[in-house]
Amino acid sequence: MFLPINRGKLTISPAHKIKYLLLVLFGLIVTTNTQVLAHTVKISADVGATIHIEPNDNPRAGEVTQAWFALTRKGGKVIPLKDCNCQLAIYAEPHAVGEPALLEPPLQPIQAERYQGIPGAEVTFPKPGAYQLQLSGKPVTEGSFKPFELKFVVTVATGKNIDTLQSRPSVNENQQGTTIGLAQPLIWLGILLLSGGILVFLVQTMKKNN
Repeated sequence: MFLPINRGKLTISPAHKIKYLLLVLFGLIVTTNTQVLAHTVKISADVGATIHIEPNDNPRAGEVTQAWFALTRKGGKVIPLKDCNCQLAIYAEPHAVGEPALLEPPLQPIQAERYQGIPGAEVTFPKPGAYQLQLSGKPVTEGSFKPFELKFVVTVATGKNIDTLQSRPSVNENQQGTTIGLAQPLIWLGILLLSGGILVFLVQTMKKNN
């Protein structure tokens, strides 16, 4: 005889409901924190900016990366590049005060998301590690906003190009190996000729003595 099957609705206890809600809330918090860390807002005087790095705020060494800055003045009005004498300087971290910038990529006006004509630049980070991106600027029209200097720290991961270069022997090494390979037969030939000459000399000397 088979036991009867209970076809009633699945019931979840209040304790389990609380656990599920906490898990969902935790996931939302983690997602929000990740976005906040990736899109940190920096403020200087009456100017603020958020940095975005393509792709997905995860730059890789040796690969071309586009960085752009959502630059706004107090009140939320966007500052396009045409209204700002902006410069971008990139330093490898840590760096000393007064140290020259590692990179100074030119800024260009770009369109990104809902922003029009904001400053952006193509950057190729030479190696993995931490870098500081320093965006500074002055208004084209005096008084529209105050001069500013914004600093962002970015972590660069290892890129495919770096891996390829490290695993591939250099051209000089290949040339050196080829040169050594060609030189070895010539060295042996020289040794054989020298040995033959010495042998002939000894034979002739022995004949003269006899």
